Amino acid sequence: MLLETPTADRHSLNEDIQGILVGTLFMALSVQFLQASQLITGQIAGLSLLVSYWGDWTFGIVFFLFNIPFYLVAFLRMGARFTIKTFAAVGTMSIWTFVLPQVMGFSNLHPLAGAGLAGITAGAGLLALFRHGATLGGVGIIALWLQDTKGIKAGWTQLSFDLCVFLLAIMLFEPQLVFFSLVGAVVTNVMILTNHRRDRYIAR
Repeated sequence: MLLETPTADRHSLNEDIQGILVGTLFMALSVQFLQASQLITGQIAGLSLLVSYWGDWTFGIVFFLFNIPFYLVAFLRMGARFTIKTFAAVGTMSIWTFVLPQVMGFSNLHPLAGAGLAGITAGAGLLALFRHGATLGGVGIIALWLQDTKGIKAGWTQLSFDLCVFLLAIMLFEPQLVFFSLVGAVVTNVMILTNHRRDRYIAR
């Protein structure tokens, strides 16, 4: 296997593979916590969970299909390297969501505990992916594109989409479960805001 030569600001190929494998594993574990508690989250992952609950479809398939249209935007706005890593991350997470239910399960998980655990594992997973130049596609790509071309802050785009997801969730779930889901989303965002700073860590 040919490896990229490490530089001061770039991970090696092996490091990227490890980071994407671990990051997507944490994200898939987060989905397991959410599904065991019948909770949802924001972004495309949250919409995929809603659709999987509503239509009794597999989350991994829905999540992968929902992300396909966003790859073109990623390629045009972020470049081939970012797009390939993101495609690999989405595909790998989809595989993890098939594998984990076969080897683990939860017989007793309080929704609030599930929300907290899901938020923490999602935050850790996203940080790993961000630091290796990848994301899980979807709204994050569009948010960055709108910020670059229209001057609309990426955070507002993501927040608006999340609001729509949670409003839709209210139609399908009890308000208490939606509230617990919101707690998990807040935990994830706090972890990202606290730990993901370009002035501390930059990797390509």
